Amino acid sequence: MTVTVQFYSCCKELTGCAQAVEKLPAGATIEALLQQLHARFPRLVPMRNSTLIAVGVDYQPRSHVLKEGDEVSLFPPLQGG
Repeated sequence: MTVTVQFYSCCKELTGCAQAVEKLPAGATIEALLQQLHARFPRLVPMRNSTLIAVGVDYQPRSHVLKEGDEVSLFPPLQGG
C-alpha cells in the first residue's frame, strides 16, 4: 500500500522535504512506517520518542494500522511559553 507523509516544522527541516510517499505492506502500523522513515531520514531518529503523529486530522498511537491512501502528518512536540 502507499501512504503520503507530511512533515511539519523542524521535521520538514530535518528531512529536507515537505512530503514523502512511502510504500508499506498491507496491515502495516505507524510504528512500521516510522522505522522505514528513520532508515530513509536518519536525522529524524533523535525525535523518535517525541514526534506527534496524525492520520488525517486525528492523532493516533503507533499501533494504529494504516490503510491505502492514508495521509500521515509528523509534528514536533508542541511548545509554548
